[in-house]
Amino acid sequence: MHDLIIKGGTVIDGSGDAPRTADIAIEGDRIVGVGKISGSARATINASGALVTPGWVDVHTHYDGQATWDSVLAPSSWHGVTTAVMGNCGVGFAPVRPDAHQFLIELMEGVEDIPGAALAEGIDWQWESFAQYLDALDRKPRTIDVGAQVPHGSVRAYVMGERCNDRDVTPTAAELQAMQDEVRKGMVAGALGFSSSRTWLHTDRKGVHVPGTFAGGDEMLALGLAMKGLKHGVFE
Repeated sequence: MHDLIIKGGTVIDGSGDAPRTADIAIEGDRIVGVGKISGSARATINASGALVTPGWVDVHTHYDGQATWDSVLAPSSWHGVTTAVMGNCGVGFAPVRPDAHQFLIELMEGVEDIPGAALAEGIDWQWESFAQYLDALDRKPRTIDVGAQVPHGSVRAYVMGERCNDRDVTPTAAELQAMQDEVRKGMVAGALGFSSSRTWLHTDRKGVHVPGTFAGGDEMLALGLAMKGLKHGVFE
């Protein structure tokens, strides 16, 4: 007996082949058959007149705040996205010190034009570390999956405070080590990778370039090396 049969849908399988009418049999988390499926199932979905397609992974979103209060994550979930990756462009909301909430909100507002009022109203800040942020995401039931990256801006602000986006200031050796540690801890906790931004187009609400814009090669290399030895991780 199958766990689920999706019957009579128009299957577009992502291979480039023409759409076709077919049944799909699922057991556990695996598709075990596509075609004319006989036999019984614990559940059956009549998909006649509907499209049945692979899930879409949107690798560049900024749901970092919305994901903490919105289970649906519209409009992405309305358009076939089944996994949304956030923490892009070096902006996000963890790690964060209690006195830096507004700074990170204004950073996201400036870079991505997400209304700061909505972020301030919606985020409940039940975390400080990146691991705690992931735990907060995990506690929220949701329609689609999410993945998060450790953002350079948050890490720099967490370690360097108000000096984080001063273009004439480089981190001390101790600060560089602390930032590397934060990236490593975030990756071990389950982050997909680390993100930064070097474009002059990215500024905060006050027009100041985002933390990390002028980071030197030593800093970027150190943060990349924070992922050394792990079996996963991207550097964006």
